[in-house]
Amino acid sequence: MDPRDLESLNSLLEQDVGVSENIKEQVKEFDKRIRTIVGILGKIHSTPSHSMPELLDSVDPVLHSCSEITLAIADVIPPDQFWRWKDMWSNSMRSAVYAAALIQYLRNGTLLSLPRASEILGINGEWKDRFSLPVEDYLHGLISMVNELSRYVINAVTLGQFEEPVRISNFVKEIFSGFTMLNLKNDSLRRRFDSLKYDLKKIEEVVYDVSLRKLVPANPPVQ
Repeated sequence: MDPRDLESLNSLLEQDVGVSENIKEQVKEFDKRIRTIVGILGKIHSTPSHSMPELLDSVDPVLHSCSEITLAIADVIPPDQFWRWKDMWSNSMRSAVYAAALIQYLRNGTLLSLPRASEILGINGEWKDRFSLPVEDYLHGLISMVNELSRYVINAVTLGQFEEPVRISNFVKEIFSGFTMLNLKNDSLRRRFDSLKYDLKKIEEVVYDVSLRKLVPANPPVQ
């Protein structure tokens, strides 16, 4: 091989190693912050409704600080190479979406949109060739939120919040209906979608139980 070609190839390899190492460093910090967030959110299962706003507020600074990570990653990704490197932080991104979506539901009973998730995580639309929030990662995050709500609904009843299962049931039914209208070609996403059926069934069983015991009014308020 021509020595000049070898030199060029070595330069490209070194560049790739540099990008990879920089990303690993940022993802390590990303994961650390996500663990902190998930740890705090784990307390929702033992937190009464009147204390929930304070708990959620305590998560905000850590969640919003993740924008520092997305900026740092975007800065090291070469133009038009987002899809080459994205798998290195996909799991972290899905967990961040899960946290943001769960917080939004617990605050006001609404579904986090993809643009709003990108905004919370500080993702700039001008980075689209280097860094963005893929639809697949957003949807994975929503599924994780529903998984957590199916657990939360049982603990809410234990805490005496008997109307919460009905609100969560209505919310999850809307999400499930939306997923059924999506063309899910991603195998991983399609398999995880199946878990929504079991989550919905579990939630409906709790609703049936509290209704049978007359722990909720005949027409409970919809959040």
